[in-house]
Amino acid sequence: MLAAGSTIGILGGGQLGRMMAVAALQLGYRVVGYAPEGDNVAADACSDFITAAWDDAEALARLAQGCDVVTWEFENVPVSTVQSLPAALLACPVKALEIAQDRLREKHFVAALGGTPAPYAEVASAEGIAAALARIGTPGILKTARDGYDGKGQWRARTALEAGGLAFPGVPCVYEGFVTYETEFSVILVRGRDGDVRFWDSTANLHEGGMLARSILPAGALVEAQVPQARELAAKVAAELGYVGVLTLEFFATKHGPVFNEMAPRVHNSGHWTIEGAATSQFENHVRAICGLPLGGTKTRFASIEMRNIVGGDALKAHAILAEPGEPHLHLYGKAEAREGRKMGHVTRVGHALK
Repeated sequence: MLAAGSTIGILGGGQLGRMMAVAALQLGYRVVGYAPEGDNVAADACSDFITAAWDDAEALARLAQGCDVVTWEFENVPVSTVQSLPAALLACPVKALEIAQDRLREKHFVAALGGTPAPYAEVASAEGIAAALARIGTPGILKTARDGYDGKGQWRARTALEAGGLAFPGVPCVYEGFVTYETEFSVILVRGRDGDVRFWDSTANLHEGGMLARSILPAGALVEAQVPQARELAAKVAAELGYVGVLTLEFFATKHGPVFNEMAPRVHNSGHWTIEGAATSQFENHVRAICGLPLGGTKTRFASIEMRNIVGGDALKAHAILAEPGEPHLHLYGKAEAREGRKMGHVTRVGHALK
């Protein structure tokens, strides 16, 4: 158990790191952030921030020397960067990053644990696209096996005609068949160093342009009926990895049951509602877990909750949201450039309190 005054290192400088750092400060910890040059908004909430390349050995050694535990705020931190740090500093296993960074390996991993991913095929060449289409058909989507995020690195083929226009991008890919589903939902858990696992309620997640737009509670009868099976898989994933901290699995709710979409070994956009809406937020519980503290309760505090992302130029008028009905709680991330498609903040609205 890390005493107050200990130092947490966070790899990554985005909004997830920012909110994690705020939670850590509330628990009496110092925070040192680390990321390459960029709009590192997490720095605003850090005691210190190291701006250096992911392969800067001297800077990484300085981070390691100044920290008692190290975590990450997004799953695309280079594995080599994490492996260069002393293993004793890492609460979360590097294996979680290795799997989450490779869509094909991720699907194999989950399927081996009894999960059901969408129909998929490996695509390693232009000829592989034709083979995948022959096996799975259309509609479908070609995705780069690595580095995709918020809809990037993806090409849809709704018809055979569109499939004819798919071009191999020169990097390993996965072709997935479309899943007919009612809605998408996520299972977010936290696992402590002692193996204690707790779940937050699952939201229905609505996407626009491949990016999460809104998360809603209650999620509806179909999602609620499929949550137990989805949680069982998520718990197996966490146990198999020896995971510590917050872990997220995303699912499609279909008439045949939950279909696995992807895994995020970190705090998650669809869990932002937990700041106001749960007994303990995902950010605080992640800090508690990696520091060896007792986990906090995850019970939902309100009868209805909606979280909506604020994207691009909408942030410029976001303060007007505070005058709207629905008990709005506004979070702006302090990003300098409000470009199209960029997450600039979020707003959470809560209904009446549960007794």
